[in-house]
Amino acid sequence: MCGIVGYVGDRQAAEFLLDGLSKLEYRGYDSAGIAVYNDGVIRVEKSVGRLAALRDKIKGNVPVGSLGIGHTRWATHGRPSDVNSHPHTDCHGDFAVVHNGIIENYLSLKEELIAKGHVFKSETDTEVVVHLLEEVYSGDFVAAVRAVLERIEGSYALTFMSRRHPDLLLCTKQDNPLIIGLGEGENFIASDIPAIISKTRRTYILGDGELAIVRKDTVEVTNHLGAPVPKKVFEVTWNAEAAEKGGYEHFMLKEINEQPKAVRDTMSQRIAGDRKAVSFEELAWDADYLNSFNKIYIVACGTAYHAGLVGKYYIEKLARVLVEVDVASEFRYRDPIVDEHTLLIVVSQSGETSDTLAALKESKRRGAKTLAITNVVGSSVAREADQVAYTWAGPEIAVASTKAYTTQLVLFFMLALYMAEIKGTIPAERTAKLVAQLHEIPAQISEILSDVDPIKTFAKQYGFNEDVFYIGRGLDYAVSLEGALKLKEISYIHAEAYAAGELKHGTLALIVEGVPVIALATQRSVYEKTLSNIKEVKARDAVVIGIAAQGDTELEKYVDHVMHVPVADEFIMPILSVIPLQLLAYYAAITRGCDVDKPRNLAKSVTVE
Repeated sequence: MCGIVGYVGDRQAAEFLLDGLSKLEYRGYDSAGIAVYNDGVIRVEKSVGRLAALRDKIKGNVPVGSLGIGHTRWATHGRPSDVNSHPHTDCHGDFAVVHNGIIENYLSLKEELIAKGHVFKSETDTEVVVHLLEEVYSGDFVAAVRAVLERIEGSYALTFMSRRHPDLLLCTKQDNPLIIGLGEGENFIASDIPAIISKTRRTYILGDGELAIVRKDTVEVTNHLGAPVPKKVFEVTWNAEAAEKGGYEHFMLKEINEQPKAVRDTMSQRIAGDRKAVSFEELAWDADYLNSFNKIYIVACGTAYHAGLVGKYYIEKLARVLVEVDVASEFRYRDPIVDEHTLLIVVSQSGETSDTLAALKESKRRGAKTLAITNVVGSSVAREADQVAYTWAGPEIAVASTKAYTTQLVLFFMLALYMAEIKGTIPAERTAKLVAQLHEIPAQISEILSDVDPIKTFAKQYGFNEDVFYIGRGLDYAVSLEGALKLKEISYIHAEAYAAGELKHGTLALIVEGVPVIALATQRSVYEKTLSNIKEVKARDAVVIGIAAQGDTELEKYVDHVMHVPVADEFIMPILSVIPLQLLAYYAAITRGCDVDKPRNLAKSVTVE
């Protein structure tokens, strides 16, 4: 969840550390800090709050030196404060460490170290790591770090520096991402590609249990026993500009507007040559493979979970296979019925979501076949799963996911069509028509994005309400859940989504005069039922904003406002109807003066349980 950077070379380290951290603030922004070696001393500067607070603190007195580490924090152990900020140092300032993750046995280690005379300054679990390093060090930096790793338990990405070894950094990971950027006469360490993309495209992606010895001219990667691990260079294909705002006020707005391209890129290479069918060359499934499963699980968190709900509908409707969707944080703790006849599909934008990764590993242990849907090449879920299907959405920096969600929907729809073709559950003519509609989606999204003024008006009019409700049936209900989440996470409005048919079973008690209700009515198969539910909330004097297909004049009779999306097949509608909901959340957050890209208490990639 936190962001880590490191530099070793001939240039001033602080320049890269501060710039790299600015690219990683989406991973956490409760506090920030850097440690830089110079002339026998590690100078540590850190501050609670955004990176700007640290910049202000060291303005005119930036640490000098060509070896350093940095950190931007999302607080887990210990409240946000100067003293709890990373980097942490030992009693004598010989070592410094930055950490992403949780040290599960920190308390017993801390008690042991205190008994031996170590003095702790913070409330964090991380500080035990650097004191333990001090305790076991006897001249061999690498051996001491290995000894530390044998004692600690939990999930982590760690980067170490020592004033006694000013020519190198050490870094390692377990269940948390860490990459090494390969330069000329300099090398970089980071939690994620945006931090290093302006410096190099050549990277090593560290695997669990690997330890990297990083000098300015060499990078040596070993396993936990010290044996060399050959690493392939991963070339980053997107450019530095892709991780910048590009003239937009916020990353979220930029990423909303990138959805036509992201959807197009995700579909490319997956449409058969005759443009009438779907092709997944990376999967190469056949009927025997699919028929070996009696159940499919889709497991994910947050927005990816909502994409899974739509995916369930697609697969069951088109491929006629039983699908169960579960929240990853609950899945492995309920002793799920998983065996060799189960296909587990995990969904994670970052590919590093700890709960999702744990569910994946547990299912593999029980014999399930696994497929990862992710946006990040070489991520943990991509490496762990038997197979992977990438959403080619490009870098997504805003905490609130937008283009990752729509590309996940597109990928699920194409996967369902692919499965249906193999199983023969829908006619080829129907498949061809649906594939033809896939080609229209980018242009249809662009059409929605071309006229956002009505959405801005609704946001200004209702942005200061403290409660908003979303309703829908079928696929509309799944999309309403995502719409409500977007509004909650960036505008801090209490928003809840309900299956429209459930209103009369309790939820109507919450509908009072003037409360906004966002009603999705894009599914023709349940359209009349949805209309009856809309009438129920209107009878209680709610203000209803409808989401409907263009040309739908019937809905206008029963709601206060309508936002239209282009006409498409029911299966396509979730990919279109979520766009105005994303925009509504964005402009509501602007209306309320919220920090859109960095909502309070949240971070982009959840790498701790």
